[in-house]
Amino acid sequence: MTFTELVAGSVHDAAPALIGWTLLVEGVGGRIVEVEAYAQDDEASHSFRGPTRRTEVMFGDPGRLYVYRSYGLHWCANVVCEERGRGAAILLRALEPTHGLEQMRARRGTEDVRQRCAGPGRLTQALGVTSEHNGAELSRLPFVLLPPVEPVAVERTPRIGISRAAEKLWRYTEDGTPHASRPTRRA
Repeated sequence: MTFTELVAGSVHDAAPALIGWTLLVEGVGGRIVEVEAYAQDDEASHSFRGPTRRTEVMFGDPGRLYVYRSYGLHWCANVVCEERGRGAAILLRALEPTHGLEQMRARRGTEDVRQRCAGPGRLTQALGVTSEHNGAELSRLPFVLLPPVEPVAVERTPRIGISRAAEKLWRYTEDGTPHASRPTRRA
């Protein structure tokens, strides 16, 4: 299955299937080890109240990047899913850094490899993702997406860092990864 086919389907199928894919931005990145799903009928989703100027990318073509500023501090990157007109996306929460480690260190200012992409804001800072990438197609340069070489064990848990619908088991992590943004919180 191609990346485009994967994200054109349900966000709930695409989110766990994205674990283990490698994401590179201009050659910098790593394996996706943690994501969260957000659907249009989900009150924690930016798309819950319908399209706005800020969220219009979420209602566009699947496979694009929806980038927004969180708490005025850092960028968050989401993969748009499902068909055009349906506001669904996958928040990229953490990567296992594998490519461009020195660039990540310089951008993040940390020697600890595990802290370079552990969390949505750290991830975008390490990869150099900003509002300029909002709406960009992930299947085109400067992005490269590579499927997992072998199957990945995925753990499903409640989402974190939100106050609405936090009980939903829509957070997916690679089982046992030390690169997740936070330890797994079981339901």
